[in-house]
Amino acid sequence: MGSSTIPVLLVTANVGSIFEDPTTMLKVWSEEFLSTVSKLDPKFIALHCQEVGGKNYELSMKHVENFVKLLMSSNELRLFDKIRVFLDEDYSSAENFTALGNLYFIHKSLDNNLIWDFKEMKFIPVLGKEIHSGNIEAVVTKEKAKFPQDFFPECKWSRKGFMRTRWSLNGTVIDMVNIHLFHDASNFVAMESYPSVYCKNRRRALEHTLQRFHNDPYAKAPFFLFGDFNFRTDTDGVVKKLTAGLKPTRVQNNKNNESTKVHYTNGDSKLVLTVGKKEFNHSDHQTVFLNPTPDWLKSFDKELEAFENALTEYPVTFPPSYPFEEKLAKATSYMQTRCPAWCDRVLLSRSAKQLVSEDYKVDYGLIGINTCMGDHKPVYLKMDLKGNAGIGECEMNSLKIAESKVKKVEDIMDPSGVTRYIYIQNIDNPIKMFRETAV
Repeated sequence: MGSSTIPVLLVTANVGSIFEDPTTMLKVWSEEFLSTVSKLDPKFIALHCQEVGGKNYELSMKHVENFVKLLMSSNELRLFDKIRVFLDEDYSSAENFTALGNLYFIHKSLDNNLIWDFKEMKFIPVLGKEIHSGNIEAVVTKEKAKFPQDFFPECKWSRKGFMRTRWSLNGTVIDMVNIHLFHDASNFVAMESYPSVYCKNRRRALEHTLQRFHNDPYAKAPFFLFGDFNFRTDTDGVVKKLTAGLKPTRVQNNKNNESTKVHYTNGDSKLVLTVGKKEFNHSDHQTVFLNPTPDWLKSFDKELEAFENALTEYPVTFPPSYPFEEKLAKATSYMQTRCPAWCDRVLLSRSAKQLVSEDYKVDYGLIGINTCMGDHKPVYLKMDLKGNAGIGECEMNSLKIAESKVKKVEDIMDPSGVTRYIYIQNIDNPIKMFRETAV
């Protein structure tokens, strides 16, 4: 690691489906994630999760603690001695619950690390390991918001919103934002036109978020925005391309409430494509959408174009991240429910891209392409962040944190009589924490 750069790994992962089978999937998912960490060797890791606890969160939320423990106790992360975890788990609060989880791991070799206090509007030192879970509304080192209720399609207030943290890493100030936007509920509605009503809803929510950052009461900072954007391809355009010259036939289905489907057949009456409300099934599905990376499909990935003046992205050279099969034996296959799409992204503000060192390789890809990771494959960006790159518009005074602001309260001895933890208290901020020390 160069003295002026920090190897950073940003990961976004919709983890909802791994909590459907936690006994198997939490271990499989964690091992693949940790293998990626070992391979890329970052010194700062930001893991942004969506749908923490799964769809049946009342039953599955109890497994989230095990998920975090698996990561924190891993051999791969043993040298990351500064950790911040923010888990929005209070599903009893409909107006606040987002099921977002922001997890940050900082290597012991990095010692000039500060996190922003959104209440006091100043930076505070990052020491030890803190886990904020359950109801985290009062936690001051994160900003979290759910989208206004009138943004939600079908008037159902689901778990969509964003959670942001602000960091000063080796003298460089950045925001890291976890976001979860609206999905496509029906293939039929999605293929009516472009932009679809779902695309318009996503665009409105993302515009709302960027506008909120622009109007911050404190100074603006470069930001990395990574989450489940639920960006979909132009479904109308994809269907037209796949069915050119084919004959459409509407078929009544009396087996369930999904009453109709459309079959597209060729001149030999061979069925090529079936589209239903929740079905998108090509006769050569895996080859068409996965092998090789479908450049033809990428031309229909257009949702980011509306934000090209504000956001940028490194070239996407990997297959669509969604929807993969959720069964271990079908790890490399897409489910035939939706047109595969690049839902999960790592985006940058224009000012943030200027902070990425061009002296080192930038790696943008999928985690677990051959491993079952649930219906979403995590997406990562590995890059080197310039150190001492300035603080943007943030006040210089907020960076002047004296060591005297932190004091040791007491040592805690483990049963063997060797000091393992030190109880730390920040004078300006009464949050208490444990810091693990070398034995």
